[in-house]
Amino acid sequence: MRQVEIVRLDLGAGKADAVSDLVADEVPLQISVDDDYSFVIWCSPMQFKELAVGYLLAEDVLRSADEIDQITVDEEALKCQVTLKSNVDVAERMKNSRVHWRVIPLIKASTSPYERRETIPRVESLLKVQAQVIIDCINEMNKCAIGFQQTGGLHDSAIFKADGTLVAFSEDVGRHNTVDKVIGTAVLNKVDLGECFMTITGRVPGDMIFKAAKVGIPLVASMAAVLSSGVASAKRANMGLVGFVRGKRMNVYSGAERITY
Repeated sequence: MRQVEIVRLDLGAGKADAVSDLVADEVPLQISVDDDYSFVIWCSPMQFKELAVGYLLAEDVLRSADEIDQITVDEEALKCQVTLKSNVDVAERMKNSRVHWRVIPLIKASTSPYERRETIPRVESLLKVQAQVIIDCINEMNKCAIGFQQTGGLHDSAIFKADGTLVAFSEDVGRHNTVDKVIGTAVLNKVDLGECFMTITGRVPGDMIFKAAKVGIPLVASMAAVLSSGVASAKRANMGLVGFVRGKRMNVYSGAERITY
């Protein structure tokens, strides 16, 4: 967070006060893969390593944490260097990876235009989660959201086990970044994601469902709306998709058999 000086207007009271306020900070993180490829992602200044791992998994550059030889982070320089093991053909992976609008290529990158994939990994997990657990976990995620409480400018994501145990939590200015961060955290900690579900604060498009399906997460629940691409992707991936989790209510758009009540 960054402290700034503002003028707070209260038209009802007819007041204008000069006060200090907190705003969410955003920085350009440079992620480098081996010595050949480098990208910039704008994100919140935290969990750089987890963001890099989650993003590279989603982009098909990385298949598992076991392929990583070394990760080094320079927080002051805003750089994260990911070195993969020698048996990984990085050039081939980069050529076939998805190109996302959040990334700015600095050195070399695939010139293929971004295309939404027609195929999506099918999640075979038998996970079932009680509806009340989903509600409780959304509330738990909100309690952890100190940055949002202070600034109102951050998104949040979390991963929970079916019994409500918190596995990973993240905040970021970008809702896609939070998903990459929690996935990266869980993968680095060797969590069985087939036994977990993810909660988020933002809208759910198809590419966010793709990120979850890639690592085998069988259920995504959001406080906000889901988009038509999210519903279609969740159905193809055999995933549960829940939106508008508020109070005692929720909308189940896909995988109703995964929700018990």
